[in-house]
Amino acid sequence: MNEERYIIFDQYLQGELSDVDKKAFEKELQTDAELAMAFENFKEVNFQLEQKFGIAAERKAFQENLTQLAKKTIKKKKSKIRTLKPWYYSVAASVTILLGAWFFLQQSKPVFEDYNQYENAYFTERSEELSVNLKMAQDAFNDKDYAVALPQFEMIVKENATPEIELYYGISLMEMNRLKEAEVVFKGIQSGTSIYKNKSTWNLALLKLKQKDYDACEAILKTIPMDYEGYDKVEELLGKLD
Repeated sequence: MNEERYIIFDQYLQGELSDVDKKAFEKELQTDAELAMAFENFKEVNFQLEQKFGIAAERKAFQENLTQLAKKTIKKKKSKIRTLKPWYYSVAASVTILLGAWFFLQQSKPVFEDYNQYENAYFTERSEELSVNLKMAQDAFNDKDYAVALPQFEMIVKENATPEIELYYGISLMEMNRLKEAEVVFKGIQSGTSIYKNKSTWNLALLKLKQKDYDACEAILKTIPMDYEGYDKVEELLGKLD
């Protein structure tokens, strides 16, 4: 089923679907969130590979060669959207190569999950009169339960928006995929002079890494001074982005 899905993705991008099939596919994208996400990932595969390897010409040549073999040995099959052409397996093989190359490419890139290890929050050590919300936010954050921590932080920052609390609030936003809001928070801390300035810059770089915006991530990392306490991680990530 996944193979057929990738073939239809490829045919859509190459403009090979009929108007009827194209409309049916686009309607399915609007109603099937999983399919829509898979299609977005597939489009990124094609873009990244063409940028990296200029794969389009190679794929076309490969497909033309296998088409001849497919015509001799493969019978037509049907997919949910359309009757597949005789070169169904030719395209399938081509797509498989594309995906294989994509996964190889991705393995060479760092991933957000390798770097999203945060220092625990210890607000209790800095406040004798810790509010209930702040205690709940602290405990939930340290347990990596960001869905619980986030609403607590949201209430706290309205009354006591210190750079320290905002940093953990921004991280919680990032972990809950509220990326635009997280970026605003990190940039706000970054523009200040608190001791959390560099930590905020680091997390802003991680936010770009999570979005797979590798160029932006690298540019932000290069602004972090060498005396930052976590500079070893900065160097490591920069090395993997090269």
